[in-house]
Amino acid sequence: MAPASPSARAAATAGPAAATRPRNRRQLIVDAAGRVFSERGYHATSMEEVAAGVGITAAALYRHFPNKYALFAECADVMVDGLVTALDEVPSGAALTDVLTALTRITVVHRASGGVYRWEARYLSREDRRRLGAKFARLVGRVDEAVQREHPLPDEHLRAMAALGAIGSITMHHTSIAQRRAEDLLLASALGVAGCDPAAGRRSSHIVVRLPARPVPRTRRAEILAASIPLFARDGFVSVTNGQIAEAVGLTPSALYRHYPGKIDILAAACLQAAGLLAQGVEQSLREVTGPLDAIVALAATYVAYSFEYTELNSVAEAELAGLPEGLRRPVVLAQREHIAVWEQQLRLARPELDPRQARVLVHAGFGVAVEAGRRLRWQDSPDHREAVTALVVGALGL
Repeated sequence: MAPASPSARAAATAGPAAATRPRNRRQLIVDAAGRVFSERGYHATSMEEVAAGVGITAAALYRHFPNKYALFAECADVMVDGLVTALDEVPSGAALTDVLTALTRITVVHRASGGVYRWEARYLSREDRRRLGAKFARLVGRVDEAVQREHPLPDEHLRAMAALGAIGSITMHHTSIAQRRAEDLLLASALGVAGCDPAAGRRSSHIVVRLPARPVPRTRRAEILAASIPLFARDGFVSVTNGQIAEAVGLTPSALYRHYPGKIDILAAACLQAAGLLAQGVEQSLREVTGPLDAIVALAATYVAYSFEYTELNSVAEAELAGLPEGLRRPVVLAQREHIAVWEQQLRLARPELDPRQARVLVHAGFGVAVEAGRRLRWQDSPDHREAVTALVVGALGL
């Protein structure tokens, strides 16, 4: 019998782990990390947790990525790179439906990890944010070209951004729905946004939006909360120190503990305040509404008004909720579900062909439109901006 070759001996001694090691392990790591970053946030995610999700040791993970930031930066790139590649495969001058279909398919495929770009990208370095922003601007420009070819209006990319917000909304919630159904719903929603005239928002002018008055801090506890919200919105919850909060209200850091057990409790109070203000606004705005269509317009107008009026508070509640421990997060999640249930009920009355899951997906698409359109308008508050975004939200719902 002839002796084994050197390559055969190497394969025999490498063991079963080496023989079964997947060639796409780096991609598996990025996929797993994207899911964890999206679910738990950048700072709450550990390399050990990511490694466990892939079924490897932390030491093996570090052979692919030198640190958590390097892994995070690659995760943030994955969705945008996938979208850019998908658009590169669509011929120049293609129909708007073809452009949006390509983007929708990739977004749904990367649903579990796609939320990294939307909220967590603020933790990237300035250079990485600039690089990623340039890629996203290319996407917006390509979508806007298709929108303007079929629905020309001088809206400065507003509908393109809003359409991408409708599509990207699927990464921000956990409604269980089949991939193909999700793609069809999001495509129809994005097309509804693209074909909408933002000036049509004036039709909502008969809807009276009654937001609760901005809370006036009348206690030291309320002062601490009011001072913390802009800090959290600007720098991110983890980056803000107790010393910064204390300085903003003229206290020593140790004095904060007389009012809140810890910084996380201030964040929980902010999230609950956001949910409470929105719930009050919805309750007041729906009091004199008759019929589901007017109810949907009232809900959209109220959500948009709330987003412009309480931009910092809303951004903190949306971006930082995942970082709350279960006991503090649960009351906020229940309040959010109650809010969505109101939308779902009215939308199904207006569109009886929708089942509950389809309705919830579309409601979240409307929220996504409000966020991206508001960002495009730099949250510069005015009646015209509120009415334009309201029209786009209603368009996303297929109404």
